[in-house]
Amino acid sequence: MVAGLTGGIACGKSLVSAELKRLGAHIVDADLISRELMEKGTPVYDGVVREFGRSILRPDGSIDRKALGAIVFSDREKLLKLNALTHPAIIKTASEEVERIRKSRPETVIVVDAALLIEAGMHRAVDRVIVVYADEEKQIERMKKRDGLDEPEARRRLSCQMPIKEKIKYADYLIENNGTVEELESAVRRVFAELAKI
Repeated sequence: MVAGLTGGIACGKSLVSAELKRLGAHIVDADLISRELMEKGTPVYDGVVREFGRSILRPDGSIDRKALGAIVFSDREKLLKLNALTHPAIIKTASEEVERIRKSRPETVIVVDAALLIEAGMHRAVDRVIVVYADEEKQIERMKKRDGLDEPEARRRLSCQMPIKEKIKYADYLIENNGTVEELESAVRRVFAELAKI
């Protein structure tokens, strides 16, 4: 059983992923893969630096993801360019990891945790799709608190993503995160129990 986990920015996807892991799912984390692929000396790193210039680098030569984020979240064309440079390698690496786990532990529930699961077309390679969602005002409130963004910047970042209403159309399981952590964990347990039965 391979499930894809996605959701809007600041919807609580990371909390859901952590709870699924605690329950026994094997997590394939696309964000972690992305970080590894953008390490100094990799082909993806070279492509990103070529495209966006040395202003995105820290003094040690590593990519400053905040600086890169500030560029791509203010210009949709640049965001699409970044995705074109990174997505093929992320998808390939994630697929290889899923296959490795599938062979060594065929009974396990594998969850591909990817913010851009649907946009990157990765939803077609999983058995079920889980979408975590929250009200827009909740998302903005959390971004302001978590990332220290002001309201216009939070709204701009939200507008760069596929609308959550669109993502919901792809969902086999919906997890709403407008309430307490306990309510969220309870919803995750219900979904995990369903996945474990399949």
